[in-house]
Amino acid sequence: MELQKFLNHVKAGKTIETASEYMMFSGMMNQEALKITMDLNGRYHTPEEVQELFAELTGQPVNRTLGLLPPFHTDFGKNIHIGENVFINAGCSFQDQGGITIGDGCLIGHNTVIATLNHEEQPKRRGDLLPAPVVIGDRVWIGSNATILPGVTIGDGAIVAAGAVVTKNVPENTVVGGVPARVIKQIDVKT
Repeated sequence: MELQKFLNHVKAGKTIETASEYMMFSGMMNQEALKITMDLNGRYHTPEEVQELFAELTGQPVNRTLGLLPPFHTDFGKNIHIGENVFINAGCSFQDQGGITIGDGCLIGHNTVIATLNHEEQPKRRGDLLPAPVVIGDRVWIGSNATILPGVTIGDGAIVAAGAVVTKNVPENTVVGGVPARVIKQIDVKT
């Protein structure tokens, strides 16, 4: 299978069924991502080398404005899209088969988890995967140990408090926190 066929399948929100060619492809890509992240996380790299390894992991051009502190984990890699001037702190885990888009100027705190897959609810089909993308707008700050669940969009300028579990879309220029996350306040944006 070609990568684009898989990406089109998940972009359409189609199920990745157990024992399908899509599941097999996902597993193959998992092995490739493991090799690259083991290299990334297994020894010291300069910031430029980290950027080059991240480009290899995602299959995207090298982004010289990306700041990334290892360790970093992902189980696919090829469906992560990062804007300019993004900083990803140590210990983050991205499950990106369903697609992760991070806008310009974002700050992602330590140990953040971004998930883009759910499992089928029915017990006999529990192994099937249900992809849903996560979209993070521009200038978003995600605090340490936050978890962003499948299908969530976080609006421009929002703040996700440390430890929050985000289950629903976050309006722009708001602060959310808690489990599940709820709006705490509106940000008074100065122009």
